[in-house]
Amino acid sequence: MKKSQTKTEIITKLKSTGKKIAKKPKKTPRTRKPAEMSLEEWQIRLRREYGREQNFDLKNLGSEPIFSEFLVKNPETGGAYRVAIRGQDLGENYCSCPDFRINTLGTCKHIEFTLAKLEHKRGAKKAFEEGFHPTYSELYLHYGSHRELRFKPGIECPEELLKYASRYFDEKGALKPKAISRFHTFVSNAPKNGHELRCYEDALQFAAQLRDGEQRRKQIEKRFPKGISSPQFRNLLNVELYPYQRKGALFAAKAGRCLIGDDMGLGKTIQAIAAVEILAQTAGIERVLVVGPTSLKHQWQQEIERFTSRSIHVVEGLRTKRRAAYQLDSFYKIINYDVIHNDLDLIEEWAPDIIILDEAQRIKNWKTRRAQCVKRLQSEYAIVLTGTPLENRLEELHSIVEFVDRYRLGPLFRFLSNHQKVDDVGKVVGYHNLSQIGKTLEPILIRRTKDEVLQELPERVDQQHFVPMTDEQWNHHAENQLIVARIVHKWRRLGFLTEKDQRRLMIALQNMRMSCNSTFLLDKNSDHGIKADEFLVLLQELLEEPETKIVVFSQWLGTHQVIIDRLDPLKLDYIFYHGGVPGPKRKDLIQRFRDDPTCRIFLSTDAGGVGLNLQCASVVVVMDQPWNPAVLEQRIGRVHRLGQKRNVRVVHYIAQGTIEHGMLEVLKFKKSMFAGVLDGGEDQVFLGESKLNKFMETVEKVTSSIPESMPHQETATPDSKDEETIPETMELIGEETPPPTTPKPAEGGWEELISTGVEFFSKLGQALQTAQSPPEKGKPSKKTGSKESDPFSDMIVKDKKTGQTYLKAPLPEPDTLQKIASALSPLFDALQNLGGKK
Repeated sequence: MKKSQTKTEIITKLKSTGKKIAKKPKKTPRTRKPAEMSLEEWQIRLRREYGREQNFDLKNLGSEPIFSEFLVKNPETGGAYRVAIRGQDLGENYCSCPDFRINTLGTCKHIEFTLAKLEHKRGAKKAFEEGFHPTYSELYLHYGSHRELRFKPGIECPEELLKYASRYFDEKGALKPKAISRFHTFVSNAPKNGHELRCYEDALQFAAQLRDGEQRRKQIEKRFPKGISSPQFRNLLNVELYPYQRKGALFAAKAGRCLIGDDMGLGKTIQAIAAVEILAQTAGIERVLVVGPTSLKHQWQQEIERFTSRSIHVVEGLRTKRRAAYQLDSFYKIINYDVIHNDLDLIEEWAPDIIILDEAQRIKNWKTRRAQCVKRLQSEYAIVLTGTPLENRLEELHSIVEFVDRYRLGPLFRFLSNHQKVDDVGKVVGYHNLSQIGKTLEPILIRRTKDEVLQELPERVDQQHFVPMTDEQWNHHAENQLIVARIVHKWRRLGFLTEKDQRRLMIALQNMRMSCNSTFLLDKNSDHGIKADEFLVLLQELLEEPETKIVVFSQWLGTHQVIIDRLDPLKLDYIFYHGGVPGPKRKDLIQRFRDDPTCRIFLSTDAGGVGLNLQCASVVVVMDQPWNPAVLEQRIGRVHRLGQKRNVRVVHYIAQGTIEHGMLEVLKFKKSMFAGVLDGGEDQVFLGESKLNKFMETVEKVTSSIPESMPHQETATPDSKDEETIPETMELIGEETPPPTTPKPAEGGWEELISTGVEFFSKLGQALQTAQSPPEKGKPSKKTGSKESDPFSDMIVKDKKTGQTYLKAPLPEPDTLQKIASALSPLFDALQNLGGKK
């Protein structure tokens, strides 16, 4: 209180003296663009405000006090960048930081910090007013909507140099497109006559990249004059390439840095290896770094050994052993994503010529340390492999493409602004102009679907087997669905959820999904469930065909444990492949499944959903539907892929009338967004509102799509386990994952609800009246069980001691509770909305 009074006294005193009180400027919101600003103005304002708040260290590297080069260093992170100041206008200055090179705004926080410091120097105002007019001329790289080389003559530039420069540069000073290959000639032969011509490093690097790219393409065309029909392909690898694979290899080699986004099973690995061989013959590359998941390192080794005679070394073990591995002389080195953070210095010292990223969706989240470390890897060439470059959000595609070409899609803020539709309050409601993304990516992306390139690929037949749930499963499912309904109602009422509520929601949704398989997944003691028994019936049928092999996928180890408990008594041989299997042993399991005719069952979690070649099988059994349709396709793609000689049968087990059932139609959104960007599908896709709101809307949508359930089933499945299963980390649903809530009543359902309510309270009133009044003589009591007995009469109880009458209602069945919650939740929402309008 004392401080407040003191502040008031000071303000009063200042007012009495007539002095103006400086108001603290209002900060620009960081998460939502103000309506009065353009996108560029908003982003510039954010950098200007942020930069001028920083406490960076500033060092002048030149001799001039204002128009000079400076070193800006962040004392907290140690990051240091070179800043060149040429004026106060946007685009006049330069910074070596990544944001300046990408954002196309002409400024960054380091430039704004430097300008703020210089503006307080003596003579700065006059210097900026007069402008920067150097005596020397400059060759520099302009960072705008696209990068271009520019020539800027100094005030003492000789006429001869101006005339010579006009051959290469247009009136605005930009390098002419046809002069790119001759840029180095200009730098070497430009007449200077003692005049200083400065050419900056980033400009020289950019020019060298353009020139090298043009020369590389010419060399490849010379080596393969007939394109994919060139006879040189016959001896490129130890195996014959399909025509579309030749096209992919040529595309990757010519592009230098590219993304191969073919459908799973079309041979992205062999295309990458073929592209490496082309570059080895035409560009002289000698060091190839393959980065992939741990489970695929040894498979890459086998594939390279099969297709080439190149030397290979798998980098693994402790850092000391890995350090020695990097020093070994080998053409290929294979590492996993998890070691990059610790091995950045070792990789930089080895200096790979080309980096191959396998299963590159692992860097789709640019905020993760893994993605940031991968993007720090340096190499002249890069090949990114992923069958799912876009799984959930456009940010994921941007993050992956950024490793290939950080300038291709521009800054993320502009990319999202161009392709996201938002409402009046800035919430995302859909995507548009998706086809434009595909056109932008054409120079660096090649993508083919199975339908396009492999008409001879065996047919794939999907079958959905709907199975009922036991009472015990329904108890878990209904209990968790009530939790979901309460949290959704709270979100509707308050407009937000605490982290605790979000966590509870995720767990409840996950529990609903797990209950669809077996109660064992939840309590580790009982085993009530139909899916495993249904699978056993199918298995016996499949095993009657001697050559049939089956791959069974489930997200959870518990599901496989339930299956194993049924396989062991029958003495059926199987492979159990999961994340807990050590990397070196995984290749032995896969090889045994391929080669051993007695081993015909392959049980796998999603650790085997990517990268594995299991085309020796012809049946895929999906025990639980993943949230993401791309994950489902990854599972099936392990079998229905290049090399498959037979028709592939895919069996989906779905618990009828559950959250699994409700997911089937809802997940089409993600497939449509993927197709719109990469496969020329729909150009506009609509979704929910904000990230949390979209997630919550999907929760409601999934559960409202749940059909009527089958009658409950009882099983005599043993409810004890002799062995404890290895717990698998719960895959909590992220912001973009579709989950559930309560079904919404159909149109016209209010009349039925009101009618039912009136009837209920009418009969209840009659029962209470009867309970308080003794029956008339000659008339049977309703409690005697006569034909006219009212079921409500059994619910009325009178306390003999106090005479008080009570209503005793038995707890309904779980599915009834589910329906009650479904009916009441929209009612509460409607009443709240009516109350808010008063």
